[in-house]
Amino acid sequence: MLACEERRMSGFDPKRYGETIADLILPTRTPPLDPGRPNQSARASLHALADNSNFLGKPIRDRQMADACRAGLWLYHDFLDESHSISQEIHNTAGSYWHGMMHRREPDYANSGYWFRKVGKFATFDELAEAARQLLGDANAPWASFLKKNPKWDPYAFNDLCENALSGRVNAINLCQQIQQKEWELLFDYCYRAATGYE
Repeated sequence: MLACEERRMSGFDPKRYGETIADLILPTRTPPLDPGRPNQSARASLHALADNSNFLGKPIRDRQMADACRAGLWLYHDFLDESHSISQEIHNTAGSYWHGMMHRREPDYANSGYWFRKVGKFATFDELAEAARQLLGDANAPWASFLKKNPKWDPYAFNDLCENALSGRVNAINLCQQIQQKEWELLFDYCYRAATGYE
């Protein structure tokens, strides 16, 4: 069975990533569409990751991808500046992806789009598109047509949807937050697997 099919069947399990990560991502935090408020109770634990060579619970095989996991964890707790400082030093598509997500949250949609152009077609996009369609369900809102009609994930259309939801032009904040959470989970899982070689 393919790894993406296994994830789809089993769902996102924070305990799969070891105790340190599970402690940071449980209970689940639904990310806001704006900068949010940094979760100060997690700051010390997040800082400690930089000095903990075993924070992923397995030997690190790719330091840049381990740093991508750290960028994602800082973003998860709404520390946009710290996440940005890490992601801008990661010179691969995963780093660009975290960078684009962070700028979308600022919100700076133009800058987010710039980083998503650097991402191109990412390995998790097909699974994210399917998850977004499932989250949308039977809703037929015209603003959601890109989720239903396009089998490919469109990060620019999602940026537009987040912008319209945040501004109140469409009633989609909850949907956008759920999709953004799934996006975070898929990208974190991808980075973890690349960092550790774990399947």
